[in-house]
Amino acid sequence: MKKIKSFLFLLLLFMAVIQGFAQPVEQNVKVIVAPDHTDWQYKTGEKVKFNVSVLQYGNPLKNVKVKYELGPERMAPEMRDSMQLAAGLYTINAGTMKTPGFYRCIVTAEVNGKKYRGLATVGFDANQIKPAAASSPADFIQFWDGAKADLAKIPMDARMTLLPERSTEKVNVYHVNLQNFRLGSRLYGILCVPKKEGKYPALLRVPGAGVRPYNGDVATAEKGVITMEIGIHGVPVTMEPGIYANLAAGALSGYQASNLEDRERYYYKRVYMGCVRANDFLTSLPQFDGSNLGVTGGSQGGALSIVTAALDPRVKFLGAYYPALSDLTGFMLGRAGGWPHLFNKDNVNTGSTPDKVKTTGYYDVVNFAKLVKVPGMYSWGFNDETCPPTSMHAAYNVITAPKSLFLALETGHWMYPEQRENMDSWLQKQLKVN
Repeated sequence: MKKIKSFLFLLLLFMAVIQGFAQPVEQNVKVIVAPDHTDWQYKTGEKVKFNVSVLQYGNPLKNVKVKYELGPERMAPEMRDSMQLAAGLYTINAGTMKTPGFYRCIVTAEVNGKKYRGLATVGFDANQIKPAAASSPADFIQFWDGAKADLAKIPMDARMTLLPERSTEKVNVYHVNLQNFRLGSRLYGILCVPKKEGKYPALLRVPGAGVRPYNGDVATAEKGVITMEIGIHGVPVTMEPGIYANLAAGALSGYQASNLEDRERYYYKRVYMGCVRANDFLTSLPQFDGSNLGVTGGSQGGALSIVTAALDPRVKFLGAYYPALSDLTGFMLGRAGGWPHLFNKDNVNTGSTPDKVKTTGYYDVVNFAKLVKVPGMYSWGFNDETCPPTSMHAAYNVITAPKSLFLALETGHWMYPEQRENMDSWLQKQLKVN
């Protein structure tokens, strides 16, 4: 019975990971939308054309009715229309943008009573996109220096529980919990440590949004790296899956906007400090080599990777997929803002009150991106409808440290295997492992 429960736990965990990072499910009919520039990038004022086709088994379907809409990403469409694809192919002569940003074409086709959707998003002078807020808060650095000083006064009180059922011949796996940014507040994660005696580099894995259990990064640990995968909600990360579903629907529902009106009480303060506290723990381990520490994650985890690298000088490199929490006030300028879209007019959980807007200045990833001093690898696609590329480029463009951007143009809030392979290869090079 114990083995069955363990198998079911791992199966559910695997499904949760796949749901967060896998490609969309393949469909019998595909709506293909492609711009006339192969790099999907244009100069402001230059007009874009979108080539549309509806394919079944690789061949164009004729006489299919499609509807399309055009306009800046996540904004109200500037144009809507419909047409009949007599030959299965059509070119839409679209508009342009007068200022740097991203422009999207969404096409919906109906085949045998079922709707299929495709889209393409092009960048206009994307490397010139600037943050919506002209500057960081005047006391931004002082605020976070104060938070870190307060954290340093809190005893770590590290507690490690060996998980023999998850350990391997080469790696010990532990459920770890640490005292976080105030007395009694805990941070939980899965630590993987090579069994062979020696000194090793370390990699902190920070999580995407949501509430879930974690399994740890055993595969990287087996290559000779100490890894730690953390949760952010102050609850154990080895509980039954149903508990997380209850928390997500209950106490932790909408956590992204919790106490947004107060910079001291906003939910992400505990999260950002938790990442620093995780590094306190990793660098205290006797197996740590004393130098090589990196951080990586996607979406919310992409944001936390940038934040952690900016806050903690012990971090030597970062890898970020489609970072969230970037350029949060973009909606107030009439363009797409970063996830969780706090100031989008359709977001019923927030509103652009002065206190809330002020708080976001202290948590917006663009303001941390300005402070990053270590090499970083970044990756996303233009079709991301969760973390708008406008918001991600606003953060990327202000980074002055060595950086590289792997664009997988047509991906949304997911990644191709090539993206992951490229990132893993880069991270392993920084970690100095094969």
